[in-house]
Amino acid sequence: MGDYHQFGPISTLHKLSARSIESIEADLVEWSANRPMALVIPALYSELNGPALENIVDELSKVPYLSEIIIGIDRANEEQFNHAKTFFSRLPQRHRLLWNDGPRLRQLDAEFEALGIAPEQPGKGRNVWYCMGYYLASGRATSVALHDADVITYKREMLARLLYPVAHPTFGYAFAKGYYFRSDGEKLNGRVSRLLVAPLLQALRVSLDHSDQYLEFLQSFRYPLAGEFAMHENVVRNMRFPSDWGLEIGVLSELYRRYTPQRICQVDIAGAYDHKHQSVSEQDAESGLHKMSIDIAKALFRKVAIDGEILTPETFRTIKASYYRTALDHVDRYHNDAIINGFTSYRHAEETMVEMFAGAIMDAGDQFLNNPMETPFIASWSRVMSAMPDVFDRIKDAVEADNAVPPA
Repeated sequence: MGDYHQFGPISTLHKLSARSIESIEADLVEWSANRPMALVIPALYSELNGPALENIVDELSKVPYLSEIIIGIDRANEEQFNHAKTFFSRLPQRHRLLWNDGPRLRQLDAEFEALGIAPEQPGKGRNVWYCMGYYLASGRATSVALHDADVITYKREMLARLLYPVAHPTFGYAFAKGYYFRSDGEKLNGRVSRLLVAPLLQALRVSLDHSDQYLEFLQSFRYPLAGEFAMHENVVRNMRFPSDWGLEIGVLSELYRRYTPQRICQVDIAGAYDHKHQSVSEQDAESGLHKMSIDIAKALFRKVAIDGEILTPETFRTIKASYYRTALDHVDRYHNDAIINGFTSYRHAEETMVEMFAGAIMDAGDQFLNNPMETPFIASWSRVMSAMPDVFDRIKDAVEADNAVPPA
């Protein structure tokens, strides 16, 4: 059951009633005549065999208001990409798949690299960036939603509630962020958001003097690492998408830089929400939650440095100490929250994870000091257009060719 609490500068749109999905979709169908909507789904080919995507396609097949669905396929050879086309062929909406590892998009990528505007590393950020490029090239929708391909508890209501704030003709929002609580029904999940991001933001506010507005902005989001968001076309055109694990924090930082809070909202899109879990990789700082925590911390450090903070080794030691104490307090709170709801609480495991995150904060600080000019942001599509004026024709031709049905 939701509440109607509002905190900070960001509007929160709660789920306060049992309004039917049919009622919500009726509004979206009406608005779609003048405000068409699209959906982007970044996916690994391996997720076609996972526990979530079959149900996601079933649910999307019932959605009546989308003009286009764009699916980015990573790590697929030709045979696998053709299988992916068959897998998604039952979608009744117009849909296009991006073969990110295919020769046509790789050729385009090589030309971007020659111009100095190519994504520097593979991953979700690169996949999303190419999908958004095709979305702009297609020109079939004025707003677009994004969600992952591994949501085990997916219902089409999530998409409808996500798009509703930006599609509404009078709300005036340019960006909507989804939120929920992470649980598999037996325990609380969302470890990085609960045990790293929330206490780290608090530690930064305690330790630094000049970043209160930005940190308050981030603290306003109930689930800042949610991978579900919707936005207007102009936001997409000018957005610099991060290419590392700091994608969600980086997107929010870009919004903070370009838009007033009145143009941004968060919306309750689900109750309990579950998706694929990353491995912790406690001993490997280059993978899993360990790598994710370092990238997220660096994204925050970069932003507060841009805002004028002077960061030194002593600063990071102070931040770590404040974080560690705050995070242990959060472990206590979430333990109590879990127990009162009948969930299992893994207190020792969560305290162990806090220790890993504390080390990751120091690693992130060291990496930032060693390379303060690192910029993992991919060029905005506005910049790409200025460097390659025919880029949208090029990307559209490549995707259409990859999606063409071969002659019988």
